[in-house]
Amino acid sequence: ARSRTVGELLAPTSPFDKKCGRENWTVAFAPDGSYLAWSQGHRIVKLVPWAQCLNNFLLHGTKNGANAVSTRLPRQSSESGQKNKPCEHIIDCGDIVWSLAFGSSVPEKQSRCVNIEWHRFKFGQDQLLLATGLNNGRIKIWDVYTGKLLLNLMDHTEVVRDLTFAPDGSLILVSASRDKTLRVWDLKDDGNMMKVLRGHPNWVYACAFSPDSSILCSVGASKAVFLWDMDKYSMLRKLEGHHNDVVACEFSPDGALLATASYDTRVYVWDPHIGVILREFGHLFPPPTPIFAGGANDRWVRSVCFSHDGLHVASLADDKMVRFWRIDEEYPVQVAPLNNGLCCTFSTDGSVLAAGQDGSVYFWATPSQVSSLQHLCRMAIRRVMPTGQVKNLPIPCKVVEFLCYQI
Repeated sequence: ARSRTVGELLAPTSPFDKKCGRENWTVAFAPDGSYLAWSQGHRIVKLVPWAQCLNNFLLHGTKNGANAVSTRLPRQSSESGQKNKPCEHIIDCGDIVWSLAFGSSVPEKQSRCVNIEWHRFKFGQDQLLLATGLNNGRIKIWDVYTGKLLLNLMDHTEVVRDLTFAPDGSLILVSASRDKTLRVWDLKDDGNMMKVLRGHPNWVYACAFSPDSSILCSVGASKAVFLWDMDKYSMLRKLEGHHNDVVACEFSPDGALLATASYDTRVYVWDPHIGVILREFGHLFPPPTPIFAGGANDRWVRSVCFSHDGLHVASLADDKMVRFWRIDEEYPVQVAPLNNGLCCTFSTDGSVLAAGQDGSVYFWATPSQVSSLQHLCRMAIRRVMPTGQVKNLPIPCKVVEFLCYQI
């Protein structure tokens, strides 16, 4: 089935604008669903109120230029006092933007933090930050409501390829870089760098927190998939199974599953607690053998993300297709065309998938399905119980297999 197009935000172009440099390497939604941000290329990040974006799509059809949208959105006047009213911002980051992440001092989940204190800045509990990772190795932190620069973090020596905030409201930021390291930053302590995580033999492409913020997954070149204990800042385990560079990763909403995407043309869904591959979603048939690990490079998978219902995964590959998979089915349930796609992510409520390409963003309606009571109970249990504890429960084997996503 073809996915229904919701809308698109097209980057402005000029007759002399070179395509190189306009890549949209990253797109992100704010945790509370208030904002959408994406890299338009040439140092520019666009911040747009998401609700107004959807309204514009409904009012004016699916095709929308980014410039046309900006004329209909209210701009923030300086010191207007309307801090909570979403307003559009265009941010010049000073260098090519490779990664974006929203951070909120209001936890998505139950917070492990007791007190959140800001030393340099006096922010309230409604603080919303945008971190941008740049080509020169710097990370710039912006106030989403005002568009002002707050911090400039300078320790990486190469491209900052990915960023992720802990979802517990602690404002802990992790950055992944081509300098083969991950760095942990404490933004509530003036952006102090707390730890350097070493172990990757080559470039680090992406990183993602588990929903309870206790585990970090990092993926990179040389088939690397690493899991880190974020209480002890130590490596938990390496996951082995991919045959080429691994470029994207994301945990399921209950933390029971981990999806990874690779240039070996595959998406794997793992049980991260025991390091077992539960599902394989192939993008090339027949799948390439290990000796031809890359397969055809027009099937390389660029991005993968988990839907908020815990049942669907979206993937984006070089074969000009976006695919929606159910975690219990072998073939995609929906597809959509996209040339030169580089990144994708689900909206906060999971109803829309956003994908980036050449400075523009395209949106599709996601597969809609009412989750069964069984699946909702499974997610509720898996949010608080790792695989080892589930297997020790005094319940029938089939129920254990279902809770462990093995059937």
